[in-house]
Amino acid sequence: MFAPWLSVVRLALESSEVIGLRVAKLAAGDISAQHEARLIVTEKVSAVFEVGTSLLLGVTATNVINQFRDQVAANARRLSAEN
Repeated sequence: MFAPWLSVVRLALESSEVIGLRVAKLAAGDISAQHEARLIVTEKVSAVFEVGTSLLLGVTATNVINQFRDQVAANARRLSAEN
């Protein structure tokens, strides 16, 4: 019963870490910041199509949220390793 909401709360908390790491990187204003800005836009556009396709195929909302959590975790690992 609470599984979807718990996943949403976890996604929100985990995303806040990535947002902080990305803001710090963008604040540098160097070439890697430009690359990160392009990556952010590319990821968001890709996510829209991925979610649309998943929902059309009947994937549950919880599974979609967990896919986002996996992507957020990958971004957190990548950004943390770069610091």
